[in-house]
Amino acid sequence: MSGIVGIHYLDGRPVNHENLTKMVDILAHRGPDGADIWVDGCVGLGHRMLWTTPESLIEKLPLVNQREDLVITADARIDNRDELIAALQINNRPSDKVVDSELILAAYEKWGEDCPEHLLGDFAFAIWDKRKEILFCARDHFGVKPFYYYFANNTFVFGSEIKAIFCLQEVPREVNEVKVAEYLSIETDDKSITFYNEILRLPPAYKMTVNSKTLELQCYWSLDYNRELRLSSDEEYADAFCKLFTEAVRCRLRSAFPIGSMLSGGLDSSSITCVARKFIAEKETNKLHTFSAVFDKVSECDERVFQDAVIAQGNIEPYRFNADRFSPLTDFKQVLWHQDEAYSTGNLYLNWNLYKPASQNSVRIILDGFDGDSTVSHGLGYLAELANTEQWFYLAKQIKDYCTRVGEPWREALWSWIWSYKINPIIVKSGISKILRRSRKLFRRNQPLQQSALNNQPAWRKLINPEFMEQINLIERLKNQPNRPQTERESHYRRLIEAGMPRTLETLDKAAGAYGIELRFPFWDKRLIEFCLSLPPEQKISKGWTRMVMRRAMKHILPQQVQWRVGKTNMHPGFEQGLLEFEQARLEQIILHNPKVIEKYVNITALQQAYHRYLSKQVTPEEVNSIWRAVSLALWLEQTDLTTQCL
Repeated sequence: MSGIVGIHYLDGRPVNHENLTKMVDILAHRGPDGADIWVDGCVGLGHRMLWTTPESLIEKLPLVNQREDLVITADARIDNRDELIAALQINNRPSDKVVDSELILAAYEKWGEDCPEHLLGDFAFAIWDKRKEILFCARDHFGVKPFYYYFANNTFVFGSEIKAIFCLQEVPREVNEVKVAEYLSIETDDKSITFYNEILRLPPAYKMTVNSKTLELQCYWSLDYNRELRLSSDEEYADAFCKLFTEAVRCRLRSAFPIGSMLSGGLDSSSITCVARKFIAEKETNKLHTFSAVFDKVSECDERVFQDAVIAQGNIEPYRFNADRFSPLTDFKQVLWHQDEAYSTGNLYLNWNLYKPASQNSVRIILDGFDGDSTVSHGLGYLAELANTEQWFYLAKQIKDYCTRVGEPWREALWSWIWSYKINPIIVKSGISKILRRSRKLFRRNQPLQQSALNNQPAWRKLINPEFMEQINLIERLKNQPNRPQTERESHYRRLIEAGMPRTLETLDKAAGAYGIELRFPFWDKRLIEFCLSLPPEQKISKGWTRMVMRRAMKHILPQQVQWRVGKTNMHPGFEQGLLEFEQARLEQIILHNPKVIEKYVNITALQQAYHRYLSKQVTPEEVNSIWRAVSLALWLEQTDLTTQCL
């Protein structure tokens, strides 16, 4: 993780050195190991350096090529270094003297604007091509590295964080109310918008070219939905997964500093930790540092028994913090300053309180198992596939096996699927839905399902101010949302490409960046994701076990009690308890006493009613999330002036 910034005046105005320096300085937290700028007339690039890899210790950015006609600034870790060094014929010195930014620049010289297609890793970069008089930018496949920009009035400005862009006085600071509505309701597929008008993010897997007249965006890679892998046995699938997964972890261990790993005790973080500590032990270097949250008061959130099983494998230096003693709003002003935007990740406080001790122990790299669920897939979309094709016998078997495994009544679950996929479509098509609404008592047994089927209002719809909803035409905007997926692969694919994924990655990046830490995500490895998406559904769910291919692959790597643990811990009770115990006064100030800052966007009456239900513990998790979003939005709106500190 480093910080990158840049300015390009399309009308030829010279870049002010002072402005560029301000942009670099406000990102000091992202790079404590050095800073520099490069300016040539109407173009300026800046960089904040965080040393992480061995090669980065000799890296200097912005980097100018020998002919002085190409300049790059980059926040990047390139994983296919050996392949690139061979293809680019960089054989005049040892590979450990070749820095990642040099590889990107050489790739651009060889392949031009097609160069991102040849890169593997996490990256966001900008290259000024003096010969063509263009600024070429690109972002990695899944949006691990952030890239924000402003383009208007012959001005193009970019940065790793929005606050850097606001160092230019000509950039407007206006709330994007479409994004506010999306934040309070449902994430759309738009991966470019932010909470500010005219501030955009470069979408994952996109490249961008800026010349004297235009800005052009182009997608350089997309997941192949149609690829299907067929191997001869379960063992072959497991072996193939194990090979790809261990390589995804191994290539992210390149570091000149101690390495850490988030360890919740779940299947994802435990798998990463077990593979990483083995590689580190083989090198006889430092121990792997692990960082975990534990709960004393909310025992249902505590996963110490699984954490202990992993730690017992050895070569691990564990750190734990008691999450019961912290509020989800801990250090909220500081967190918001780093985030630049309101955020929906309620459990971010867990990560925040682990990044600080990691930094104090000189850990600069942390492996994170974020959303391995999406990469591997639980396979539950296969149930929809069976229902859509009316394979009721096989559906019944899969549901029975799964429900028996997780301790839920399978007959009720099966009836719900039959109702949703068979009976309710007939009801809707026949036009008797209204009659059934009046006759709900006849269907009391299946009332929750029926309510969902008959489109009862979700919590977010009750929360949003109806006038605001109408003003921005929210319902019409949401009509374009796709129908429910028909197959497991379609369900898996949609989860991988949804806009919420890169936004959460950005949230985590900025939280870790506050402490000079780079996060690396083995489950968001391009090779691993392509493999998992191509798997047949039987490799994802089998005999009631979800994510089966991964469980088989982790044999002899994971402790058995983790490998075959049922389900995953719901952290929501800890979040709910933390808000009530530590933040009641702040919640009541915002919700009950002074809600003016959000009354344009939020139905205050509905919010207050939901809050009173929260106090009486009669609230749903969805309603608690709505309360959190409203409160987070209010605090962000009150604090947006913090982005002007650079002025």
